[in-house]
Amino acid sequence: MRFRHMIGVATLSTLFIVSAPAQAQGYWVPPNFSGPPVSGYEPGMGVPLPNATTAEQNAALIWNLRAGLNVAALQCAFEPTLRTMQNYNAILNDHNSELASSFNTLTAYFKRVNKSPALGQKALDSYGTKTYSGFSTVRAQVGFCYAASRIGRIGLFTPKGRFITLAQEHLRELRNSLTPQGEQQFRIRMPERFAARPNFAQDSCWKKNKYLAKCGFQS
Repeated sequence: MRFRHMIGVATLSTLFIVSAPAQAQGYWVPPNFSGPPVSGYEPGMGVPLPNATTAEQNAALIWNLRAGLNVAALQCAFEPTLRTMQNYNAILNDHNSELASSFNTLTAYFKRVNKSPALGQKALDSYGTKTYSGFSTVRAQVGFCYAASRIGRIGLFTPKGRFITLAQEHLRELRNSLTPQGEQQFRIRMPERFAARPNFAQDSCWKKNKYLAKCGFQS
């Protein structure tokens, strides 16, 4: 796993000509995914880091938000007005130093808690795979892309050195968006099986960096 800039340009043809409200980008009334700021590296915010220091927990918050925005940059090109790719690339440029520092801190953590550099690197790679996989969604894609776009726009106006504040204030929002939510103007309750979330954080559900189908889904 290496820290690097993700730069790409997507060229898409217009699939729909029916317009929707500009502020909604797919919704007439969008879901509210917001939540209270994260206090420390709370359960459900990412892959657990046993015995992590405050600095290491902050690095994990930063890296989780960056990973989520990265996934959105790749998955949300179906709606160009969301600008998830452009926002992500601009954030990488503006916050490069802080993002690189967080990665170095995480690298040091895995070396510290493992018996050898090789095991530390393996654990870091596994952490990266699980973190990215934790933001992958199909049923909740529209809501996730909407939330990532909103957070990305806020990130554009976040001063350098304050990405940790952005992560603390909005990582929960991005995580909440992984639970499918429909159009709020016309409320329709979704079946529980559609409102489920992948059990990505449990070590027992992974083998050789692959998620085990037997774990299914949990709310």
